Amino acid sequence: MTHYVEGMGNPFYSSALAAANRGWSVFPLRPGAKQPALHGEQHCPSTGDCTGGHAKWERRATDNPLQLERAWAHGAEYNVGIATGPSGLVVVDLDVPKNGKSDMPDGMATFQALCERAGQPVPSTYTVRTASDGWHLYFTAPAGARLGNTAGKLGPLIDTRAWGGYVVAEGSVVSGGVYQGNHAPAAPLPQWLTQALTTSPTPPRPAPAPQPGRGSAYAEAALRNETANVERAPKGSRNAALVRAARALGRLIASGDLDRTRVEEALNWAGVAAGLRERECTAALTSALNWSIAHNTGRRTA
Repeated sequence: MTHYVEGMGNPFYSSALAAANRGWSVFPLRPGAKQPALHGEQHCPSTGDCTGGHAKWERRATDNPLQLERAWAHGAEYNVGIATGPSGLVVVDLDVPKNGKSDMPDGMATFQALCERAGQPVPSTYTVRTASDGWHLYFTAPAGARLGNTAGKLGPLIDTRAWGGYVVAEGSVVSGGVYQGNHAPAAPLPQWLTQALTTSPTPPRPAPAPQPGRGSAYAEAALRNETANVERAPKGSRNAALVRAARALGRLIASGDLDRTRVEEALNWAGVAAGLRERECTAALTSALNWSIAHNTGRRTA
């Protein structure tokens, strides 16, 4: 690995060089933000990296010291982005709950539970604490596998970045918070995590069978029909179908004909089967059911 001499007295430039010294490909991000600070296709000069056509950030990321020096020249305070795919990295992004949902486990707690269920220790590797108090766990990508990004595949508030993705590097500043690393080497991605990221998700469980004595025949038929409608919804209308089903069944919850937990479980499984993420389903269901129940309380289904 080639090591470059830090200089210029610019901490952002030093962060870019530190990442390059690890063999990672970097590019500038907007000062104080996470977005790339590169020209767009409409303003492409068709020179340099773009001579053969507009090159996006993944192709323009580099560990070349001369290019880094030009990018961070004159004290430029660009944050540093690391293109994970070209850098041979898989980064596990452990987020924290937003909107004050303090009762929800954060990504680190969920990841620790995931490791425990797999009978594996929490991996020791290069780790960065993000500006929002989340964590980035860096791993070297497995040979022969071209992993992409995932969102929620490993669990709630756990995303991964590989080909097609990037992360904000140590030393960058976002909303006044600094990304801070532990300087350990990046460990190979554990085999059990590789398998989890490359294995197709388990098919959704079927909706619960009707329970004798629970709800009217009409309510049970409505539950089956609405669940099927969501599961069959075509791409582009899945979320709308989920909301419609929740609002329709919400009035049966309000009337006492259906149990809310059963409805949530059935529609959540149907939404995931249709291609929605579980987090999307949960948010849409909660909102739609709350609205329907509030607007139908006291009404009884004929």
